[in-house]
Amino acid sequence: MGNFNPMLVTFAVYLITVLLIGIAAYYATHNFGDYILGGRKLGGFVTGMSAGASDMSGWLLMGLPGAVYAAGLCEIWIAIGLTVGAYLNWIFVAGRLRTHTEFNNNALTLPEYFANRFGGEHDKALKVISASIILFFFTIYCSSGVVAGARLFENLFNLSYSQAMLLGATATIAYTFIGGFLAVSWTDTIQASLMFIALCITPVFLIITIGGFTEISAEINAASAAQNIHYGNLFTGTSLLGIISATAWGLGYFGQPHILARFMAAESVPALKKARRFSIIWMILCLAGTCAIGYFGIAYFHKFPAEVAVLDGNPERIFIAFAKILFNPWIAGVLLSAILAAIMSTLSCQLLVCSSAITEDFYKGFLRPDAEQKELVWVGRLMVLAVAVVAIILAADPNNSVMKLVNYAWGGFGAAFGPIVLLSVLWSKLTAKGALAGMIVGAVTVVVWKQLDTGLYEILPGFVACGLVAILLSHFDKTPQAVIEKFTAANQVYKQESGKNTA
Repeated sequence: MGNFNPMLVTFAVYLITVLLIGIAAYYATHNFGDYILGGRKLGGFVTGMSAGASDMSGWLLMGLPGAVYAAGLCEIWIAIGLTVGAYLNWIFVAGRLRTHTEFNNNALTLPEYFANRFGGEHDKALKVISASIILFFFTIYCSSGVVAGARLFENLFNLSYSQAMLLGATATIAYTFIGGFLAVSWTDTIQASLMFIALCITPVFLIITIGGFTEISAEINAASAAQNIHYGNLFTGTSLLGIISATAWGLGYFGQPHILARFMAAESVPALKKARRFSIIWMILCLAGTCAIGYFGIAYFHKFPAEVAVLDGNPERIFIAFAKILFNPWIAGVLLSAILAAIMSTLSCQLLVCSSAITEDFYKGFLRPDAEQKELVWVGRLMVLAVAVVAIILAADPNNSVMKLVNYAWGGFGAAFGPIVLLSVLWSKLTAKGALAGMIVGAVTVVVWKQLDTGLYEILPGFVACGLVAILLSHFDKTPQAVIEKFTAANQVYKQESGKNTA
């Protein structure tokens, strides 16, 4: 009994629960459309929670509170940018993309949507290029999730990095492999709820433990004077370039395939309105909670300096430290499962999008166009395994930086796909040549800009370059009349379903 670990028990219960959900989803999956998009039957609550959980990875509970604890409120610009970007994505893209993908041969993936939306002689090139971009950046993104999971298990259970990496990855791979999109969406709902509870409870207990807001303010002022860091100032410690780079993260939402897939899977446009409310409220409260944990942490460790040793010199351990300090081991296990939930929810979505790109856009698109549904489902499952193996290999280096991997992949998708997705649902005259060239320019700009080390986040120049190239080339090209008519018809249906004026 001396080695009994309540946190290990709660983690085990959590992992068994998500695996059981995967098994339940297996029996609800009847064809490839079910496996990839859940048969387009997700309700508002599940869509909203799933979109939020798939978006916020372990960064929400480790990276952001650690950054705020280390530097103060100047680090919350990224949270502000993300909130604005997410909201605009729901307003301008969500409902329109749901309708347009259905009008374009019921497209199940982003590459398939691009190919069908523009049509003509460039459909195969659009599918191959966009699917290749997804595989390149998402494999990097997936490896960041594997690294984050390994860090968590390594710190909590005294495992070696390789053991922790395999344990963390296996659980996610298992339920994604078995249940596909339905398993991912259902578990995302539980994971989003768990993250919400953890990020609401922890700041409240910190306020109580420190002694109220007046005491927190006094301790932060004292810490600011002692460290010569103005923790409470939004502008101290950053620059205009830094603020622009941080808020530019919001542009990434328009091009994230795993988030856009949630819009495509919703049962209707009205369901997406409900989903938006759930998702944005959840996001604002979670981001506020995670920033509060980091900010209140400054006051806590200044008041109780002896306890700072629990961080082991790593600010990103602050949430883990507070879960252990403030709560009994059983509650701590539940709260720390929220970190695993954040990691698993994002990694599972990414694995599934990669699998769908290979299966739908390469295997079915070029090798087996007449493949039966059962065959496609099993190829999709095998591709989940294949991508996961590559991600694990990339994550094998324990010196990998989670934030740098996420930063690169998020910027790549935002720049390559963001302007194209926006233009494709808002502008009838975007052409295949414009979309293809913009996509390539956006992706290349991110890769090249990353090497220049200018201090400006590469998503911004990439996004602008992609949009300008797509618009300019489309102006000098001719949009087929059939494409314009299909766009107009889809737009009319969207306006009717969303209750907007169709006049």
